[in-house]
Amino acid sequence: MEPEKQRRTSSEDTRASASNKRKHSSIAERSQRHKKKRRKTRKSESEMVKPDPTRSPTLSNRFFEFGSSSSRTRRKERSRRREPSSNRSSSESSRNWVSSSHDFSTYRDKIVFVSYNILGVENASKHPDLYCKVPRRFLEWDRRKTLIHEEINRYDASILCLQEVDRFDDLDNLFQKDGFKGVYKVRTGEADDGCAIFWKEELFTLLHQENIEFQNFGLRNNVAQLCVLKMNQDLSELDVDSQTSLTPTTKSRSLVIGNIHVLFNPNRGDVKLGQVRLFLEKAYKLSREWGCIPVIIGGDLNSIPQSPMYQFMASSKLDVRHYDRRRISEQVQHPSQCGSFRSQNEKASSFWTSISRPMLYRWSEEELQLATGSEGVTYLQHHLKLCSAYLGVPGSCRTRDDHGEPLATSYHSKFKGTVDYIWHTEELVPVRVLETLPVNILKRIGGLPNEKWGSDHLALVCELAFIDDCDRT
Repeated sequence: MEPEKQRRTSSEDTRASASNKRKHSSIAERSQRHKKKRRKTRKSESEMVKPDPTRSPTLSNRFFEFGSSSSRTRRKERSRRREPSSNRSSSESSRNWVSSSHDFSTYRDKIVFVSYNILGVENASKHPDLYCKVPRRFLEWDRRKTLIHEEINRYDASILCLQEVDRFDDLDNLFQKDGFKGVYKVRTGEADDGCAIFWKEELFTLLHQENIEFQNFGLRNNVAQLCVLKMNQDLSELDVDSQTSLTPTTKSRSLVIGNIHVLFNPNRGDVKLGQVRLFLEKAYKLSREWGCIPVIIGGDLNSIPQSPMYQFMASSKLDVRHYDRRRISEQVQHPSQCGSFRSQNEKASSFWTSISRPMLYRWSEEELQLATGSEGVTYLQHHLKLCSAYLGVPGSCRTRDDHGEPLATSYHSKFKGTVDYIWHTEELVPVRVLETLPVNILKRIGGLPNEKWGSDHLALVCELAFIDDCDRT
């Protein structure tokens, strides 16, 4: 090759090599910038999924458990960030008060009443199949009693009715510091749990107390409590201005407080009816003896809304021949499959279809006597005109059924539905009630108790006022 041509070729090769080097350098720089950008993005996304202390503890723990580097967790978090923060806070971690549409601002005598099945320590340990999705630490009593105590303090309660109490001394020590005084009745037989009633000493004076041991009437080992409480006169006077004189009704404010935990066994409707029937008879008798018709009843009835048991409480009468003894409570417990079960509402519709036709069921003489208290009697009736507190204050369809009762007051691996109630006589009116948790939130948390709630039941809470206050305002 000629020298000149060789020089040109070499020069061209040199320029091509330099161009390639610049091209590769540019690509490398762009790649490096892209890598830095990706690292910055990952860091930003990692910071986004860190637990937010303003959210519920349950959600925070979920983020820690799955790790901030998980792309699936990041996708879920980005999706949740699109939801309004106020909605998340309300639905996930709190229960809201719902007030009546009526104006009760001028009513002077109001009572905040709580009914709460707190889950007995022994019951929790003996039935692990009910809590197969609940971490063991959430079942520890020391932890649960603190949650229960703190929760009840938030409600500024006047009177408490607690069920499944088997560590009364622990609760008594906690509530005494808050100004409560309490009485306790343990179940008969081998079980260690019972019922407890607490009241604020500055608000009430105990006039009378009695217990019912249902075994004395052939109605198993459950128990119930009845207390006559009188509102302290000096408390009422504090709310009366100098131009208003106290009336006799103000000076003699007294109540019969009833607390009951009904037999669970769904097949023994005769026993369940018998327990409730006897309990209401005793409550009515006390109200007449002490001249205090207003009655407040809280408890775990182990019966779902619109069941024959519920109908008996609400309408004060029931012809037992029209119902199957095994369907009195309609509380159907399903085989535990750690979440595979039907809720109460799926069962209720078929129940009402089955009894819409005229139908008589066979009851033995013994079963009729246990249910009605008399031989040969098939018709039940009580003399208290009772109203359900939650029915008195309309609520959200997310927390209430078609009739107005909570959709769920209890949730574990075998059951999700309502078995707890607050009933009151017509001399009292609900001012507000505390809504339960929406069912979709209960499903999301997977069962009770959990990090926030200390029992497998939710407390029912209402504020009641004396109806005759409207005559004195």
